[in-house]
Amino acid sequence: MSTKLIVFDWDGTLMDSEAKIVTCMLSAINDLGMQPRSDDEVRHIIGLGLREALTQLYPNGTETEFESLVERYRHHFLHADETASPLFDGSRELIESLGQMEHFLAIATGKGRQGLDKVLKETGLAELFHYSRCADETHSKPNPQMLLDIMDYLGVEKEHTLMIGDTVYDLQMASNAGVDSLAVSHGVHDKHMLIECNPLAIVNDIHEVSRWLQEQFLSNVA
Repeated sequence: MSTKLIVFDWDGTLMDSEAKIVTCMLSAINDLGMQPRSDDEVRHIIGLGLREALTQLYPNGTETEFESLVERYRHHFLHADETASPLFDGSRELIESLGQMEHFLAIATGKGRQGLDKVLKETGLAELFHYSRCADETHSKPNPQMLLDIMDYLGVEKEHTLMIGDTVYDLQMASNAGVDSLAVSHGVHDKHMLIECNPLAIVNDIHEVSRWLQEQFLSNVA
């Protein structure tokens, strides 16, 4: 198999942002006095676009409630909350190594554009990715449109594309786009959920991602 394009999810795959997302969502819910949700309920919707995530948390929510919750969540995530969101160990080294090779790198994320640009600037990784698509720019996962947009922009066919993510939403998006996937189990969805989506493999962390890529597709990956 000849891989020319590697597409990464962001939250839970390259960045350990679960705690910050959960904290910000619970703070937003509390600000508005809405029916409380548990950490696990919020954790489960990480990876979806914000509107789709809120619809799962509050199936009977009104448009006004959704708009208010989006505003409060973004306030906490972008400005008020100081919960650390470090890159997973090995993420920087992997992206930098891949960036030196003749492969396109892209991001398909449930984050909004403002949030993704913020963390790309903070981590210094922005210049290493050739393209990115966010949930507020197109359809949310598991709709395949993010991947289709990326492949179209970079001129790479589906048979030469690999999606790497930590949720069933990532893997279902890949399947819907006709793209192979690699699952990482250190994120929000565990192995028994991921395996049902038929990824090429399930690995435990970024270091195993690197080894798997080296063995299966590439050479000289750190």
